[in-house]
Amino acid sequence: MKKHLLLTILIISVLALFGCGNTNGNGSDTGSGGGSAKAEETVKIAYLPITHSLAVLEEADELANNDKVNVELVKYGSWPELLDALNSGKVDGASVLIELAMKSKAEGVGIKAVALGHKDGNVLIVSNEVKDGADLKGRTIAIPHRQSSHNILVNDALAKNGLTIDDINVVELAPTEMPSALVTGTIDGYCVAEPFGAVGVSTGKAKVLYTSEELWENSICCALVLTDDFIDKHADTAKAFVEGYKTAGNNLDAEAAKKIAGKYLKQKDDVLETSLKWISYDDLDITEEQYNKLVDKVKEYGLSDNPPAYSDFVKTDF
Repeated sequence: MKKHLLLTILIISVLALFGCGNTNGNGSDTGSGGGSAKAEETVKIAYLPITHSLAVLEEADELANNDKVNVELVKYGSWPELLDALNSGKVDGASVLIELAMKSKAEGVGIKAVALGHKDGNVLIVSNEVKDGADLKGRTIAIPHRQSSHNILVNDALAKNGLTIDDINVVELAPTEMPSALVTGTIDGYCVAEPFGAVGVSTGKAKVLYTSEELWENSICCALVLTDDFIDKHADTAKAFVEGYKTAGNNLDAEAAKKIAGKYLKQKDDVLETSLKWISYDDLDITEEQYNKLVDKVKEYGLSDNPPAYSDFVKTDF
C-alpha cells in the first residue's frame, strides 16, 4: 500500500515538473510552438511630456504591433527624476537634455548618445514689457537646469547684446511653472523646452524675443541616449530601436506631430500649433561638427570644463 502511494506521488511530481515550464496566461512564458509568444524585446525609455520627446513617442506608437521591438515608455515629471532613473539603470535609455547626459558620461555613467531628440524648437520668451535684447539687463530669466541648451541660449542672447550672465538674475524653475511665473511678474522671461514657450505666448502677456536658430544655428538640445549595458547585451534590438526612432522622426510632419502631441501632452490645439512651428524631427543624426560646437559653448559658458569627446559619447555604428 505504501509502495503504491509513493509511486503515485512520484508520478504526480514528475508531471508537475514538466508541466510548469509550458504555461499560458498573462506574464508567463510559452514554448516555441505555443503560438501566443511574441518575439520582441522590450526597451524601456524615460521621457518628459514635452514636444522635444515626440520622436520617441511616435516610435512607440509605430512599433506597437511589430514583432521585434517593444517600446515601454516611462514618464517622469522632472529632469532630476529622469536622470536618476537613467544613471541608476532603472531604464534602458531616455530622451534627455544632452548636457545632462554629457555630465553623467563625464562622471563615469555608461551611456551613449545615439540620435538627436529634435532640431530647433527652443525660444526665449519675455514679457511684453521687455523692449529688446539689450533690455534684458537687470531682468530675471528662468531656465529649467544649469546643464541645458536653454542656459546656453540665454548666454548667447546676452552676448548678442553685449551683456553677460552677470548682468541678469538667473533662476531654475520647473517648466510647468514658468508661464504662470511670467504672468505674475515673478520672472521677466524664460527659455525652456516646448510647449511651455507657446503656453506663455498664448496668455497674451509674453512674446518671443529670439528663436534658437537666430542665436545658435543647428543647435543641439535633447538627445536619445541608451545605456552601454543595453547596447552590449541587446545589440540587435538596440539597432532596430535606433533605426525605428529615426524613421519615426522622419514621419513626423506637421499633421503627425500634432496628433502625437495631442495624445501625450494634453495641451490646447492653438498652443500645439504654435509650438510645432518652431521644431522639426527629420534627419536626427548627431554630427561631429554639431557636437563640437556644443562642446565649445559648454566650455565657454562654464557648464563643464571636461565634456566627453564625440568618439567616446556619440554612437553611430549600429
